Amino acid sequence: MIFTSIEFLTLFLPAFLLVYAAAPVAWRNAVLLVGSWIFYGWWSPTFLLLFIGLTALAWIGGLVLGALPGGRLRAWLLALLIAANAGTLFWFKYINILVETVSELMVFAGAMPLQWQRVALPIGLSFIILQAISYLVDVYRGEFRPQRRFVWFAAYLAMFGQLIAGPILRYEWVERELANRHFTWVDFSAGARRFMVGMCMKVLVADTLSPLVDAGFAVPEPGFLDAWLACLAYSLQLFFDFAGYSAMAIGLGQMLGFHFPENFNHPYLARSIQDFWRRWHISLSTWIRDYLYIPFGGNRKGAVRTYVNLILTMAIAGMWHGSDNWNFLLWGLMHGAALAAARAWSRSGLPPVPVLASRAATLLFVCMAWVVFRAADFDTAWSLYMGQLGLRGWALGDALKVVLQPSHLAAILLGLACIVAPLLREPVRRRTPAGLLAVADLWPVLGFVFAMSLVASRKAVPFLYFQF
Repeated sequence: MIFTSIEFLTLFLPAFLLVYAAAPVAWRNAVLLVGSWIFYGWWSPTFLLLFIGLTALAWIGGLVLGALPGGRLRAWLLALLIAANAGTLFWFKYINILVETVSELMVFAGAMPLQWQRVALPIGLSFIILQAISYLVDVYRGEFRPQRRFVWFAAYLAMFGQLIAGPILRYEWVERELANRHFTWVDFSAGARRFMVGMCMKVLVADTLSPLVDAGFAVPEPGFLDAWLACLAYSLQLFFDFAGYSAMAIGLGQMLGFHFPENFNHPYLARSIQDFWRRWHISLSTWIRDYLYIPFGGNRKGAVRTYVNLILTMAIAGMWHGSDNWNFLLWGLMHGAALAAARAWSRSGLPPVPVLASRAATLLFVCMAWVVFRAADFDTAWSLYMGQLGLRGWALGDALKVVLQPSHLAAILLGLACIVAPLLREPVRRRTPAGLLAVADLWPVLGFVFAMSLVASRKAVPFLYFQF
């Protein structure tokens, strides 16, 4: 059950909202928790038990950390709790690729491959683990008192709106509203509009481009147009898929009285690679900064250590994103190297790069790095890079000619228009009559109705970040 499925939109969400609205205020966290566990258990009851176990571990661990005085015992307990969470994530997310790599090395050495039954990855596990770790670390640091009510803490960790693919919520962001929030028509209508905007992003752009992306990354020897069309289509698909999910999650939260922070801020308009990471998946980039980069030493231990910390942190972030191959590690290293290079340039005394050139270079790098991120393996990524350089011819291949439809081109143009729109928003609003603006503000409703018709007529496409 995903947000853009018929069963969620016509069964689960209306039923949940009716129960939530009818419940006494004191019971709403319990309603949220039960609804979230039903939502998660819809995917797998077995993994729901794992989720409940991780929730209990973090809750009890937080209580004990809050009760212990400072000292080695408290530090060791925190380390043990982090290790338990990280170890769970490692087992479900990375054991397959580790065993497969060892098996390939054994075959290369002339031995028999290992016999292994793949371990299934529970959806949303990466996000659950990061939230649990941030809660435990913040309790250890004394940022807030541990939550003594299990239902309230479990509701924070299990909120179905953002459970599967973020934003990564910190407890301090929702602590006050867990205790006291208002279920109002103003918040509900604003949240519903935001939800509809996110669904339009997901269904009208991301899902429409999905077949084109799959075909583009499957071309054996892509030419110049093949490679760049696949790269552009995936860059748009990934952004509108993930930013669309985040918008839907933020909207669902606001419908219930929660106010989550933004997770995207026009990242493809970034002026530098540092600016890109201040705009893309903001909850993850700030998590990486506060719980990895700064604890590693940040920029406080000299230039060389700073560059090492940047590259190491982004390598870990890359591996967090994927478990099927080592391409994600390479993607993280690419971004770490880019951040280090940008920092070195800014401190070299060389003249700053003009804004337009810097924006173009940043966007070019980000889009080309997405090739490694999306490709099934390194050979596929390398083949696409050869195509982008024009080393495999220039014309559009027959495979993409067959797949390419007017709807794909329309989705690409719509996506590009939405990306550029923030640059034109204020000049256009100043020149547009107020009455016409009021009518134009209703577009999410029309887009939502159109998106619903598409969802009913074609198979629902899972969110890309479900696999992370």
